Amino acid sequence: MTTTKLERIAWLSARDRHNRFDNVMHLFTEENLAECYRSLDGRKAVGADGVTKKMYGENLEDKLKDLVERMRRMAYRPGASREVLIPKPGQAGRTRSLGISNLEDKIVQGMMHKVLEAIYEPLFLGCSYGFRPGRSAHDAVRDLHRHLYSHRVDTVIDVDLSRYFDSIDQQLLLEMINKKVGDRRFHRYLCRQFTAGVLRDGELSIREDGVVQGSLCSPILANIFAHEVIDEWFEDTVKRHCLRIPDQACH
Repeated sequence: MTTTKLERIAWLSARDRHNRFDNVMHLFTEENLAECYRSLDGRKAVGADGVTKKMYGENLEDKLKDLVERMRRMAYRPGASREVLIPKPGQAGRTRSLGISNLEDKIVQGMMHKVLEAIYEPLFLGCSYGFRPGRSAHDAVRDLHRHLYSHRVDTVIDVDLSRYFDSIDQQLLLEMINKKVGDRRFHRYLCRQFTAGVLRDGELSIREDGVVQGSLCSPILANIFAHEVIDEWFEDTVKRHCLRIPDQACH
């Protein structure tokens, strides 16, 4: 049932890029959240509350029923993520921050990801590869090689975004999502995710910008932001200013 409804959303989004979805919270049912629970890897690190997948799975039906009820009353509040510092490969002494969410929050994030992916995946450009289903860096390299082999290319633009996830403007991101998702409860829960904060050495830190790396929602949120700020800008503006260079060569 979930797949059918999400496929319907994706079809409507692909049919009309200006379509706005004003009611998506009805998808947060016990059945759908149970699917999100089952998809979680029980071997992953636990959040700040110490609850494992096995522990949460005890009396799962009752817990999900309670979760859905709390979400309907706007009583559900995400917990703070637990920060873990991951060493950067090949960069001695440098780390990146990873936020480990509580198990219940991961379930909600999983459903949010499914909803946003159904809406936005049909809108993302074909030349976009990061964090997308069925695509990888190997696909990007293969397609780039194919393009360079079959087209003349005079200009290559290389952009490296430092700490991209940490620098995303939360308010601007919410305004972007509001163009496609009109469900106010969905927006409020996104806001609560942003303000849940991160526990660093036992101290709560709340940032005004950025999305937590490690959240199941962050990859799709990052793609939504990049789609409007970078991809569409290149498509609609940069290509037009590539003087005497065909559109396809400014890919």
